[in-house]
Amino acid sequence: MLGRTVTRIESGEEFDLPTFVKWAGGKGQLIAQYARFFPSRVDSYLEPFLGSGAVYFYIRQRFNPRKAILSDINAEIINAFQVVKDSCDELASRLNKLREMNSKEHYYEIRKLDPLTLDRVDRAARLIYLNKTCYNGLYRVNSKGQFNVPFGNYKKPSIFDSKTLRKASLLLKDAELRVMTFEDVLGWAEKDDFVYFDPPYFPLSRTADFTAYNKETFGRNQQEKLARVFGKLDSRGCLVMLSNSDHEFVRNLYKDYRVNTVKARRAINCIGGKRGKINELLITNYVPPREPEINDF
Repeated sequence: MLGRTVTRIESGEEFDLPTFVKWAGGKGQLIAQYARFFPSRVDSYLEPFLGSGAVYFYIRQRFNPRKAILSDINAEIINAFQVVKDSCDELASRLNKLREMNSKEHYYEIRKLDPLTLDRVDRAARLIYLNKTCYNGLYRVNSKGQFNVPFGNYKKPSIFDSKTLRKASLLLKDAELRVMTFEDVLGWAEKDDFVYFDPPYFPLSRTADFTAYNKETFGRNQQEKLARVFGKLDSRGCLVMLSNSDHEFVRNLYKDYRVNTVKARRAINCIGGKRGKINELLITNYVPPREPEINDF
């Protein structure tokens, strides 16, 4: 099904992950590896870097937590999730109109619109349309916060699938969606809550840092601040997991915790030959129910 990822974990169970946006670093293809690192039980879940929502969609189906707080500093993505949750059919109708009108000229007309002048459903439709028709599915803004990715020149972009939106809407029914910074999670997380962080990755090289998801950058200072938040949650008794690039800087930040390695395929690279598998880190402050053997991946 277009826009959906079906993942099978080690137990043989299959999970349909109805991700309706492309997202750099989206975790849909990594869930099968992540599955054994999650706690054995998740009663309350918080995710401060929501992105495509793949991890949440998995957590909801596998653990059905009584509470889920999903947040991001990106107001556009949170609005899109809220609209999928509350107004799925109306969103599909407006996306269908955008799909019928799709062209390079139309793309740039939609891109130049100020999302704050639109109603919430058109605002969500704009984000999803641009995300599915822009170059490589990037989400990037300039210093003024304006989306600036060029047209993708796809012959038949999928844009959306009604069944995917409905499945996502159903899974979001009991979730709370908030626009907030990752530090704000400290105001909501309690003992035994499971918190998953998927921040913008620390670049492996100077040329690797090529996207900006908001007008603010996420550099060393932000990574260090995130590590301090991780530590505060740990001391509070929360179960915390964080993904990031396999870089010495990141390893040093979390040297007091369990630093695991998974294999990820590069999703965005202008050189096709460099889209192979690389190591990524998965850091936890708890012992996974069954730790993977070194040769599992």
